[in-house]
Amino acid sequence: MEYKGYIGSVEVSEEDGVFFGKVQGIRSLISYEGESYNDLRDDFHNAVEDYLAMCQEDQRGR
Repeated sequence: MEYKGYIGSVEVSEEDGVFFGKVQGIRSLISYEGESYNDLRDDFHNAVEDYLAMCQEDQRGR
């Protein structure tokens, strides 16, 4: 999946019955999960937004 130029993986845990993934191509480990694809997509979008906000805060602190 893709959001704002960031690519996210999509995997499924049959044991836990959830979808999960990680944002690809960045140094930070940013993961997300959901019980449905829509939940996963929403959590992925929120994770990217949080990451962008964190990057912006880091730049302000310099």
